[in-house]
Amino acid sequence: MDQTFFNRQTYVALIIPFINKEIIKILVGQRRVGKSYMLFQLMDHIRVHVKNSKIIYINKELTKFSFIKTGFDLVKYIETITEHTEFYYLFIDEVQEIVNFQEGLRSLLAENRFDIYCTGSNANMLSSDIATHLAGRYIQFQINSLSYTEFLEFHHLEDSSEACINFMKFGGLPYLHHLELKDHIVFEYLKSIYNTILLKDVISRHNIRNISFLERLNLFLANNLGSILSAKRISDFLKSQKINSSPKVILDYLKFLEDAFFIRRVRRYDINGRRIFELNDKFYFTDLGLRNTLQPFNTKDINKLLENVVYNALIIEGFEVYVGKLDELEIDFVALKQDQVLYIQVAYIISDQKVHEREFGNLLKIDDNHRKLVISMDEVTTNYKGIEHHSLRSFLLNPGLDR
Repeated sequence: MDQTFFNRQTYVALIIPFINKEIIKILVGQRRVGKSYMLFQLMDHIRVHVKNSKIIYINKELTKFSFIKTGFDLVKYIETITEHTEFYYLFIDEVQEIVNFQEGLRSLLAENRFDIYCTGSNANMLSSDIATHLAGRYIQFQINSLSYTEFLEFHHLEDSSEACINFMKFGGLPYLHHLELKDHIVFEYLKSIYNTILLKDVISRHNIRNISFLERLNLFLANNLGSILSAKRISDFLKSQKINSSPKVILDYLKFLEDAFFIRRVRRYDINGRRIFELNDKFYFTDLGLRNTLQPFNTKDINKLLENVVYNALIIEGFEVYVGKLDELEIDFVALKQDQVLYIQVAYIISDQKVHEREFGNLLKIDDNHRKLVISMDEVTTNYKGIEHHSLRSFLLNPGLDR
């Protein structure tokens, strides 16, 4: 299998410690974020470090593997192509397309002659029922769209204001490096990916009949990027547009979109009480390019887009991210990772004293010693009363803030 790809070493480094361990490695994420190529990179790593390694690759998107319909079919096929005295590395792409795949994986793992790696494009593939079958036998890695630094590498670009704007406009799906970064070319491709995600991972999987309602819901989310939302608020708005649907149905549809890794739900975090609110969340898009297929990129939405791109960068960096609530004030993000806590405000530009007081003033009211940041499009890196002010580009180049 001759594959050429860019090395996404950050993900490879996370998975390497689990090679040759009796645990199933499952890579999840939205379609077309590069999960298949992560498998290829792992195969290459194994070929280099394991002499005479025997590798089996099954891609359920290829018709030649269409006969593997169930977990039983999977085990039967593997038995026909392997020797019981040999050890194999088994890679399965889009494993959720195999009915009861968890039973087949569990059986193969029990034979102690397979090191197993899988990808899946739907979080529901690891529902409570499936997790019960594989309890203690799997570890999950989420693969994301390209980070800003990866975007620059994939497209052979230098960091610049133009490159950063293109990143916010076109998003980070890896295949874009094959295309010229022009609106009519990129968005034609992105629309096809959007339709595939909706059809395969939402509509078909959940037997949705009211497709027009789902599309209107997506448009609402795109227009209300980063706003505090409830199912009732969404329902009331859609009713004003002569579209009736109950809050329960809306909650179900939002969950379906989350399971397809199309959107991410961000809960609110009470900074004083150190507790998480269960109601009224924000939603961000996993890939901004796909969001911009619904609502064309426009500078009037720049504040919303900035929040989304900062949120995605924090997620890729491994932070657990919440919207902060400080009494009646809102802090854009509270980012947690191990013993690290970041409080972050995001603004377009700090244009005057009023904006300065709002963005920095909210952070000054947080009475602890954790790092506090304002991120904006201003080309500055300064410090005001202990609050760090970073340009968006400098933050995206180093979201872990290892300074």
